Amino acid sequence: MKIALLGYGRMGKAIEKIALERGHEIVIKKDVEPQEVDLSIADAAIDFSHPLAAFDNIKNCIDSKVPVVSGTTGWLDRFEDIKTYCQEKEGAFIYASNYSIGVNLFFNLNAYLAKMMHQIAEYDVSMEEIHHIHKLDAPSGTAITLADDIISNSDKQQWNIETPSSDDLFINVKREGEVPGTHQVSYTSSIDSIEIKHTAFNRTGFALGAVVAAEWLHDKKGVFNMKDVLGL
Repeated sequence: MKIALLGYGRMGKAIEKIALERGHEIVIKKDVEPQEVDLSIADAAIDFSHPLAAFDNIKNCIDSKVPVVSGTTGWLDRFEDIKTYCQEKEGAFIYASNYSIGVNLFFNLNAYLAKMMHQIAEYDVSMEEIHHIHKLDAPSGTAITLADDIISNSDKQQWNIETPSSDDLFINVKREGEVPGTHQVSYTSSIDSIEIKHTAFNRTGFALGAVVAAEWLHDKKGVFNMKDVLGL
């Protein structure tokens, strides 16, 4: 495939490496500066851009009839708008807060555990997420996905990153060094704790998943996620 990279930072470069290894061609590299590009020359686009640029990038891909995979976080207040737009224009779009295959298995494990723990009042749940100091959003999109699955299967009203509360799911956000991403969910009682944790060693898993998603989306129409790609 001919791939457009919308966002050419750390993730964009990692995706480029994986895409080339899998026999694809990179025909567009759009960085943060304003830049007019002809998206129609691409068979698919992968967006890991700035949160302020993501909506327009995705919309432009849909207008150009180019299937688009986005992993940009921090713009999801407009997700329903782009979902509706994609469906109206019969475009093809995948959004995931994390494209790592391991993380998506972790999502399923987290939801399953939350369902099991829902009726056990002795345990309180909390989360921790750690990322590199360059990450713009907090909490991470991955943490929000985990939190949403916990909240939908618990008595927690919402998540917060400020102070622990019995009504809210507390997410302890840390920004340290060059950490690719660590997420931990803990259920704690007065006598023990249960913890599940995913630790990324590098960005390769994220990049591979994004390229696999673009390959899967190539001949489809609609709005999808990584559960669709992986058949989960």
